[in-house]
Amino acid sequence: MSTEARRAPQPPRPTTPPRPSQPPPPYDAGPPPPRADWPPPRPGTDPAPARDRRAYRAAAAGICAVLGLGLIGGAATGSWLTGGADRPAAPGAYAVGREAWHSIPVDTLFPRTLKGDGAGPGGADRVWTRLAVAPDSGCATALDPLLAKTLRTVGCAHVLRATYTDATASSVTTVGLVFTEADGEAMRALNARFAAEGLDRRTDLLPRTYPVADSPAAGFGARQRASWTVHVLTGLPVVAFAVSGFADGRASSPPQPAASAMAEGATTAAAQAGLGHEAEGLADRVERGLRTHVADLTEQPQ
Repeated sequence: MSTEARRAPQPPRPTTPPRPSQPPPPYDAGPPPPRADWPPPRPGTDPAPARDRRAYRAAAAGICAVLGLGLIGGAATGSWLTGGADRPAAPGAYAVGREAWHSIPVDTLFPRTLKGDGAGPGGADRVWTRLAVAPDSGCATALDPLLAKTLRTVGCAHVLRATYTDATASSVTTVGLVFTEADGEAMRALNARFAAEGLDRRTDLLPRTYPVADSPAAGFGARQRASWTVHVLTGLPVVAFAVSGFADGRASSPPQPAASAMAEGATTAAAQAGLGHEAEGLADRVERGLRTHVADLTEQPQ
């Protein structure tokens, strides 16, 4: 019998490996990853309170951040609603205007040269040169008695005046500013009275001239007043005025309000010489300059 014949028959091989009766030994993958509470607590301590403290601190920080943002937002909103009320309040125009007679330089109130683009008859340009500035005075010196009495209702405090001549030295004009002690209500009432009673057209309510020696205005007196204007301001405690005449000293009787002398078709000597335009143009430029400088000072926090 051959050797192959003597061998015992072999069972067929299984298709899958047999399940071990015991689990295989664990695979050694190295040390486990660190825990969230690593390093481990010291002996004798409980890790749970530490985790609680960390969670509490995180929550408290979040709450503080939210509250801080809320306070900042609230402050910003409040400032916006109040227009920045935490900034120093700017003084009112009346408070600044009342002190403008000494707080604004005289060369600013009455510039040495004033340009009147389109201020002459037919829109002609004008240029005026200052001859002199009068000393600070009261209403009794600068105004006719009845006009001074009329302005007592607003408390005439100071009057500043300057005299100008035109480019041809053929006309002269005294322009002035009356600084009062009144508030807005009193100035509006005075303006309404001037309009209702035509006080700016009455020849017994004229400003006075300021003659200047050794100049074209040397003979500029009461009888030389040819045209005038009076403006009662309501945005400032001020009354602006101007009175004009001929530089050669000729008398003009009676004087004519600037509005009448500037009217189309006016034939008086004052109208034909453009003296109404001189008075109105200079008063307007000086008044405009005062408004501008008071507005600049009003916008500056004190």
